[in-house]
Amino acid sequence: MRVIGIAILACSITSFAFGVENVVTATHGTVTKIDRAAKTIAIKGADGTEHVFHWTKGTAVHGVKSADVAAKDSWHGSKEGSDVVAHSTRRGTEDTVLEVDKVGDTGLKKTEGTIKEVDRKGRRLVVTSTDGTEHAFTLTKHAATDSGKDVANGAEKGTKVAVYSTENAGKSIVHFFETI
Repeated sequence: MRVIGIAILACSITSFAFGVENVVTATHGTVTKIDRAAKTIAIKGADGTEHVFHWTKGTAVHGVKSADVAAKDSWHGSKEGSDVVAHSTRRGTEDTVLEVDKVGDTGLKKTEGTIKEVDRKGRRLVVTSTDGTEHAFTLTKHAATDSGKDVANGAEKGTKVAVYSTENAGKSIVHFFETI
């Protein structure tokens, strides 16, 4: 009987450990340091806090110019001073960056406005800009579920936001949004 109890306890602990989902958060800021040897990128947020992320060979980088990718002072086109959004998760004791999106130029387009409609389950966001124009967006999985570091916390109808998106097949795809 005792062996059965221990087996049930072990199965419960194992299922709990594997059931924990890696939460992906987004950090918007400026690249302050890239350390190729340590495989880290430091990003300073708007609040002044510097976040250090480790990258892996699977880390994706979007929105950079091909000329920047080849530059010696860059990491996949991101360099010190770049405005970026880093999507990361905690692995053990380290924050690991899964994706880095460059803002501006060939990267993410910024749209500011007030939320008219947000449907995270349906992955849809409608924002009204100051001139009254409505912008309909499709949310990426990260944008829809992001618990973020002050990223879109409390974002509901009437909230002022900055939306960062790309165009794909005629649709505006939101990679990240934050309250302003």
